[in-house]
Amino acid sequence: MSSRKTTNAGQNRSSVLFNEIANHTSQAAGRAPTFVIAAGVVLAWAVSGPLFHYSDTWQLVINTGTTIVTFLMVFLIQNSQNRDNAAIQVKLDELIRVSRAQNSFIGIEHLTDDELDRIRIQCEQRANIRRSGDATVAKTNRRAERAAERVSS
Repeated sequence: MSSRKTTNAGQNRSSVLFNEIANHTSQAAGRAPTFVIAAGVVLAWAVSGPLFHYSDTWQLVINTGTTIVTFLMVFLIQNSQNRDNAAIQVKLDELIRVSRAQNSFIGIEHLTDDELDRIRIQCEQRANIRRSGDATVAKTNRRAERAAERVSS
């Protein structure tokens, strides 16, 4: 049992470390200085072409570098998206919980695609019924106003 606690603590530390690194890296990656540095690296590589006679190794350097950066950025972007989505979901759940909305919507992000589609269709149908009801009420109000005007004239 203590080995399980040690493993969980180790996983938790590594998860926290990864989240910190991913957060700092994704913050830095979206800034102008990072773009300028990346553009500078590409420019330096392009300018160095004649020096290396545009060799296969020269081309391999940029290909390998961009492949590695792209591969790592996929994980960082996914981590950021997961955290953002989880935070938004918690906020939405709290808004649903404290409002007059149906609490049954809390946690629906865990349903299957088919279940979500059924709920979406039901919500759209309710919205259409509501719009239809609103239009009927507005039409009735206009008729009542016209009738009141005729009576008072």
